[in-house]
Amino acid sequence: MTTTPHNPNILPDGLPIPQDDGAARHLMGLRLPSVPLAATDGSRVDLSTLSGRTVVYIYPRTGVPGQASPDGWDAIPGARGCTPQSCSFRDHHAELKALGVAQVFGLSTQDTGYQREAVERLHLPFPILSDHELALARAIDLPLFSVAGMTLHKRMVLVIDDGVVTKVFYPVFPPDKSAEEVIGWLRSS
Repeated sequence: MTTTPHNPNILPDGLPIPQDDGAARHLMGLRLPSVPLAATDGSRVDLSTLSGRTVVYIYPRTGVPGQASPDGWDAIPGARGCTPQSCSFRDHHAELKALGVAQVFGLSTQDTGYQREAVERLHLPFPILSDHELALARAIDLPLFSVAGMTLHKRMVLVIDDGVVTKVFYPVFPPDKSAEEVIGWLRSS
C-alpha cells in the first residue's frame, strides 16, 4: 500500500480510459439466477426476484478519505472513481425514480460493514449490496480484476427488468457521469 493519502471524491486528470474488452457482452438478455446478497440496510436482496426496473451500478471498491489506495490504483483503467460514481447516483436518485426505476443499488466486493460506512458518509438514499464472496460474480461471470491481493469487480451498470438484464453499460467512464448516462438511456428508450 502507498502511504500517500488521497481524496476519493476527486477524479484526477489523466486517468486511463477503460476499453471494452468484451467481458460483459454475455450479460445482455440474461435472466439472473437467485443469488441473495447482503445489503447495508440489513436486508438480503435477490436481484432475480425484484419486480419492475432495477439499476445496479457495480464498482471495484470505495475509498476512504485520508487512506491510501493500493499501489498503482490510478493506473488501472476504470479503477478510480467509485465515490464519484456513488455520488452521481445519489444526486440523480430522484430523477431515476421519476423515470420509472423502482430500485437503485450499488454493488461491490467489500463487506457490508465497510459499505455501511460509505453509505453513511456519502448520505446514499439506497443500499449497497455486498458480493464479498463473489457469488454473483461467479454465477453470471462478471468481469473482475485483481490488485493488492483483492479480487474486485470491473465498473459497470446493469439495468434489470423483472430479473432480466435489459441494458449493460460497460465500460463506464467517466464514473462521475454514470448516472447521467443511465438517465439519457432511460429517456430515449
